[in-house]
Amino acid sequence: MVMITPVILSGGAGTRLWPMSTADRPKQFLPLVGIETMFEATLARVADAGQFADPIIVANARHEALVRDQLGGRPARIILEPAARNTAPAIALAALLDPHATLLVMPSDHVIADVTAFHAAVQAALPLVAQGWLITFGIAPDAPETGYGYIQVGDALATGVHKVARFVEKPDVARAAQMIADGDHAWNGGIFLFQAQAFLGALSVHAPDMLHACQRAMDGARHEGSTIHPDAEGFMASPADSIDYAVMEKAAKEEQGSVAVVPVSMGWSDVGSWDALAALAGDTGGDTNIFTHDAANGLIRSDGARIGLIGVDDLIVIAAGNDILICPKGRSQDVRKIVEQLPKDAG
Repeated sequence: MVMITPVILSGGAGTRLWPMSTADRPKQFLPLVGIETMFEATLARVADAGQFADPIIVANARHEALVRDQLGGRPARIILEPAARNTAPAIALAALLDPHATLLVMPSDHVIADVTAFHAAVQAALPLVAQGWLITFGIAPDAPETGYGYIQVGDALATGVHKVARFVEKPDVARAAQMIADGDHAWNGGIFLFQAQAFLGALSVHAPDMLHACQRAMDGARHEGSTIHPDAEGFMASPADSIDYAVMEKAAKEEQGSVAVVPVSMGWSDVGSWDALAALAGDTGGDTNIFTHDAANGLIRSDGARIGLIGVDDLIVIAAGNDILICPKGRSQDVRKIVEQLPKDAG
């Protein structure tokens, strides 16, 4: 059996879930769904020592204490980014750290309700991975979402695995609805599986400046036990780009492109907004800080302040410390417009 090394990307800021998610404690380190944090739930997803090696965590250096605390003593290699440069450089650091590994790259702030289906999709992809294919996982769409990129599913390569026909940028509602009606598109969930060498090879072709910068960063890295501090000057020389733009979309367009997709229905959510969390969590209930009268269909959360609602429906009300967010359902994607107005030292 091929041992898979999980790469858990944990550098996100989670600003769309302000005020509970802040720069000092972003959403992946919060128990937003259930009693575990999303980081802890991601670790649990790859805890089977028969399938998965110890993970590589790529995190912002300012979150080192949070990562260590939530690892709970579990062995892991921790790469602490000196600054955020998006997902492609973060993955490059992990691939350079373990260039002979098979890497399962996962964001630390996603929900996967059906872990069995997720594991089955990973196993279905492994034979293609062994041949050098770069695999992405396509999420079965259930609504014409405009906040996600889409993947057009092409010809079958093996049972459950298809060639990527193309990647589609975030569409408008009409185009998203048409793609879903066509039945051959999936959401791009941002989860990947490949050999480290295959990814580094693709990076050398499609983003050589990024690869060279990350190589300099790792060549000059400081190692403290299982913690790696990449050289800051080398890493900051890397272009900031996502794996989709830097590698996957370009590689899929090659005549001999080796980018494949495994469509899977696994109860996935990126919990990208309070509306997304409301869809997962349903109405607020059981919170002793929340009091309502003739109010329904709201997502109300508080870390201490008492909140009372009367005669209002479909509201999102979030209280964290001295900060309070109030907006109607359907508008929580605009939280970033509030965050942009906050003082730079607001957390």
